[in-house]
Parts: sequence; C-alpha cells; structure tokens
Amino acid sequence: MQPSPLPGRRLWLHFRFSLSFRDVEEMMLERGVAVSYATIRRWCAKFGQDWASQLRHRRARPGDKWHLDEVLMRIDGEQRYLWRAVNQHGNVLDVLVQSRRNAKAAKRFFRKLLKGLRYVPRVLVTDELASYTVAHRDLLGSVEHRRSKYLNNRAENSHQPTRQRERAMKRFKSMRHARRFLSAFSSISPHFGPHRHRLSAGEYPQVMADRFTIWCEITDTAVAA
Repeated sequence: MQPSPLPGRRLWLHFRFSLSFRDVEEMMLERGVAVSYATIRRWCAKFGQDWASQLRHRRARPGDKWHLDEVLMRIDGEQRYLWRAVNQHGNVLDVLVQSRRNAKAAKRFFRKLLKGLRYVPRVLVTDELASYTVAHRDLLGSVEHRRSKYLNNRAENSHQPTRQRERAMKRFKSMRHARRFLSAFSSISPHFGPHRHRLSAGEYPQVMADRFTIWCEITDTAVAA
C-alpha cells in the first residue's frame, strides 16, 4: 500500500530540523492541517527507513576516500558507540550503533558499508584505534589505510548534527530507537542541506528545487506548481 501524500510533507521537517513531533504538529496546525504528534511519530517509524533507502539509491557514487570514526553515546544509561563513515566531501556514507568498538564491531561496520555501497574506496582514513587495522586487513587489504588522529576531522565533525538531535530528543531511549532514527536521519537531513558554501546565490535555489522534486517523487506527493 502506498503512503498518503501527507507523511512526506511532515517527515522532512522532523529529520531536517531539530524539531520535536509536537513542534511539527504545531507548524502543520498553523497551516490548517490537523495531525497529532503521535501520528507523525508513527509515520517516521513506518516510512522513514524506506524513503532514506530510496535517497541512498539515487545519489551519485559518493567518492573514493572514506573517513571512518566512532563516538561514545549514552543510550538508556548504557555506553554505546556510533560508527560513522563519510567521504572526502563530508557526505555521510553510513552509520551504525553498536555496543562495542572492538575488531568484531569494526568488521561488522565495514561489511555494512561494502554491502550498501557495492564498491571499495581508494583510501581509508581512520584514527589510531587498533580495531580498524584488523578490519582493514581482513576485509579491505588492497586499500590504502591512513591512520592518524589529525587526518580525521572530516568524520569527527560529521557527528555534530547527531549530537544536536540527541540533545533535542533528550537522548535515545534504546539501541533500536537510535538505529532506526539515525539510519533515516543520516540520509534525509543531508539531502536538504547541500554544501551551500560551494554554490553560488543563483545555484542554491535550483539545487534545492531539484531536491524537493526528488523528495516529492519518492514520497509520492505532488510537486507544487
């Protein structure tokens, strides 16, 4: 069954900006559309993963230099790790929340990356965590591996939007909640946030118009005239 036209017009607000479900509910009410925050939450859970996956499939091949990093998170009082990969342009390739940051966890993340992207990078950049060395040796031995805490600012900086959402949402309630939200968030939010500093004043509106058109296509909504 296809989703109604309504979810897509609200989901991008929640995933793009640091808005709660109740914030989105109020914004829609101001526009004359009555929908409860609980309904918006159900839409995010039901449609977010599918639409994020479609965005990932539509994007161009995202670069041959991967920066990987992991960051500590607290989920329901427990220590967890968010693994993230970005390319040389700062675009998020994939994320994965895990309970460990050992070699087994690193290899699991590498396999997820390779399965989703279906190609190997030219260069792999990580910090000096030994787990990356093991995963690189076992799964990407032919790829150049650069290890330095000074080369990986691109991946480290990409954690900032997640930290902002984590604070706005008063932390994630469970591993399942974190994985579900961050998997969708990491594809949907950047879709509406192109690197504006690389665009001229005339290019930016056209790029955004194209991205809204793509969003309308995948969410089965009508493009505004």
